[in-house]
Amino acid sequence: MIIPSQGLRIVLAVRPVDFRCGHDALAALVQNKLGLDPHSGLIVVFRSKRMDRLKILLWDGTGLVLIYKRLGEGGFSWPQVSDGVLQLSRVQFEALFDGLHWKRIGERIVATPTAAN
Repeated sequence: MIIPSQGLRIVLAVRPVDFRCGHDALAALVQNKLGLDPHSGLIVVFRSKRMDRLKILLWDGTGLVLIYKRLGEGGFSWPQVSDGVLQLSRVQFEALFDGLHWKRIGERIVATPTAAN
């Protein structure tokens, strides 16, 4: 399981990509098609046409990391195909990565107790 830090931006590239693409081709797609900086520390999640595989691209500060996941059965829950990206919370990302229906998951923001300040 990938556990991103709280401040890390996570986005879904909503259109499917060619899964023959590697690090550099996906980074170019992020920069040229999505208008984002692939070296800024964000996590970009891509899907296959059949929605049974994910590729996750992130910059860890020293290089591009590419993670590939294929579900044993079923498919990943994905928004209807359109252009652009969709931002996810950490909780939604974890649900998506586990093959759960991430759209039904909301992140609860809990206030810091006053005694902790």
